[in-house]
Amino acid sequence: MIRRHELSDAEWEFVRPLLPESLRGRKRLDDRTVLNGIVWKFRTGTAWRDVPERYGSWATLPTRFRRWAKDGTFERMLRAAQAKADAPGDIEWLVSVDSTIVRPGPPARGRSAKRGLRTPGLGRSRGGLTSKIHLACDAVGRPLAFTVTGGNTNDCTQFTAVMQAIRVPRLGPGRPRVRPDHVIGDKGYSSKPIRTWLRRRNIRHTIPERSDQIRNRLRRGSRDGRPPAFDNQVYKRRNVVEQCFNRLKQWRGIATRYDKTAESYQAAVTLAALLMWA
Repeated sequence: MIRRHELSDAEWEFVRPLLPESLRGRKRLDDRTVLNGIVWKFRTGTAWRDVPERYGSWATLPTRFRRWAKDGTFERMLRAAQAKADAPGDIEWLVSVDSTIVRPGPPARGRSAKRGLRTPGLGRSRGGLTSKIHLACDAVGRPLAFTVTGGNTNDCTQFTAVMQAIRVPRLGPGRPRVRPDHVIGDKGYSSKPIRTWLRRRNIRHTIPERSDQIRNRLRRGSRDGRPPAFDNQVYKRRNVVEQCFNRLKQWRGIATRYDKTAESYQAAVTLAALLMWA
C-alpha cells in the first residue's frame, strides 16, 4: 500500500531514471527509500529527526538531500522532465507569471550565529519577515522556472530573472527553448521596461495597465501613443499560476519555510515542481 506522503509507483518510475547513479564503492540506502523520506519530510513540514524510521537513519536523509541540492541534481531532474514533456509538444507556451508570499517558521526566522545576519532569502515586508516565490508556469499550471527572494522584493524587479531562468533542453540536437509564445501577468508587471523587454524579443503579452498609468496616458493625450493591446479572454487563463501555487503549498514544508539556507528551500521547491510534471 502506498502511503499518502510517499511517491507513488508512477512517480517513482518517472523520477528513477533522472536520479544520478551512485559511484561509491560501499552499499548505501537505496534512492527510493531516501527520496520517499525527503518527500515525507517536506510534505508534512516535520523536522528531519521526526521522519519515520522506515526511511532509514534520519541523518542520511538531510545528507543526501543537501548533496543533491548542492550538485544541482534536483535542477537537472526538473530540466529533464520538462524536456521529456516538450519533445512531443506537450508544453503549451502560454506562460503565466506571478509571486506568492511564504512565511518562515523556526529555525528559518532565527538569526544566524555568524555576524548576526538574518536567514538568506528573507525580507521584512508589511507582513513581517517573509520569503517570496516568483514563478512562471505553462498553460496547464506546471512550473517552468522560479526564483526565491525576500518578501520585500517587488514583483516587477524579478520578471526578467524568472523569464531568463526558463530553459527547457531538447532531447535531440538544438538549443534549449527559452522564449514563450505569450506571457500573461497582472498589474504588478505593468511597466514600460517589462513591455519593452518583451517587445524586443517578439514575445506577445497580456498585462493590464494600472489605473494611474491609464490616467497619465489620457492626460498626455496623443503624445503618449496608443494604449497597449489587452485580450480579456486570454487574461482569464492567468488563474493557472494561482492553481500552481495552490498545489505547491499543499507541501507544508513549502507553504511555511523551515530551511535556514535559501539553497535548501530552493531545492525543496524544485522537488515539488518536478513531481508536478510526473
